[in-house]
Amino acid sequence: MSATHEPLSRPLSTPVATAPDRPVRTGRIVVASVLAGIALAVLWSYHLVDRVIGDNVADRLLGYDARSGAIAGTTAGLVFAFVSGLAGTFTACNIAMAASIGPMAQAGDGPRARPAGTWRALLAPVGYLTLGMVTVSAVYGFAGVLLGDRLPQLSTRTVGEMPVRIIQSSVVFGVIGLALLLIGLAALRVIPDVFAGRPRARVVVLGALIGGFLIGRPYPLFNKLFHWAVDTGNPLNGAAAFVLQSLGNVLLVVALFALLTAVTRGGFLRLMTASPRRAMAVTGSLLIALGVFTVVYWVVRVPAIFGFGWFPTMPYT
Repeated sequence: MSATHEPLSRPLSTPVATAPDRPVRTGRIVVASVLAGIALAVLWSYHLVDRVIGDNVADRLLGYDARSGAIAGTTAGLVFAFVSGLAGTFTACNIAMAASIGPMAQAGDGPRARPAGTWRALLAPVGYLTLGMVTVSAVYGFAGVLLGDRLPQLSTRTVGEMPVRIIQSSVVFGVIGLALLLIGLAALRVIPDVFAGRPRARVVVLGALIGGFLIGRPYPLFNKLFHWAVDTGNPLNGAAAFVLQSLGNVLLVVALFALLTAVTRGGFLRLMTASPRRAMAVTGSLLIALGVFTVVYWVVRVPAIFGFGWFPTMPYT
C-alpha cells in the first residue's frame, strides 16, 4: 500500500464537538431584556409590594403589627428575621433574586449523571446559591452589630431631602444591578464569560449578590430588625438574624425551583440543560432584565423621588 493512501478503516472525517457561540438573535434578546427591565422600573409599585403584600404577610404570620410591635427576646428576633425576609420577597430590594432560577437549573450534574428529579439534583444548586448568600449575610450581620450607628444604613441624617440610608441603598443596588447586567451579558457571550464551563461558580456569585442585598436594604421591617440586632450588642445575633432574613428572602424562589423540578419529574432541568443556547437565552435575559431594573429603579427612580433628577410616575405610585 502506498504511503499516500489512508487505511480504509479510518473515517474520512472526524466531527469536532464545539460549544455554541451564542444564542440565535442575541441582539434582540438583549434589547428586549433591557426594555423589560426599564418597563418594570416604571410600573413598579412599592406601596403594593412593601405595604399591601409585605406588611400584611408579616402581620398574619407574626400575629401582631410587624411595624409597631416590639421584638421581645432573641427567639422573637430570629423569628421576626425569617418572617420579615419572607414578607419582603417581592420588594424592589429583593425581586432581582428571581434571576437565579435559570443559573440554578444549569448548576447540577445534569440529567445524564443521575435520575432526573432526585433530591440530590434539586438540593445541589440550592446549596451553591445558599453558600454564597449565607457567607455574605452572616459577615454583614456580624460586622453590622459591631459598627452600629456608624453605618449610613442606620443613620437618620439627610442630604438635602434624601436620607443617607437611601443614598447607601442607591449605591449598593446600583453596583449589584450592574453586576447582574454584566453576568447576563456574559451568559449570552456578548462579553467574555468568566463563568464559562463553571455554572456552579455563577450560582455561588449570584448567591453572594443576594446576600449583598442586605447591605443596601431600606425595607422598614429590615431596618427594625437591624436596630434590634444592634441593640442586643451581640454580633452573633446579627449574623444569625441576617442569615434567616436571607433564607426568608429566597424561600419562594427555591420552592418554585423545587416545584418545577418535582412536577416535571426533572423535565425542567432537562429542558434547561439539553440545549445550551436555550439555557444561555433564559439565563441571560433574566439577569439582564432584573439587572437593568435594579439599576434604573435605585439609581434613577428613587433619587428622583427626593428631587434628584426626574423619572416618569404612574397614577398609582
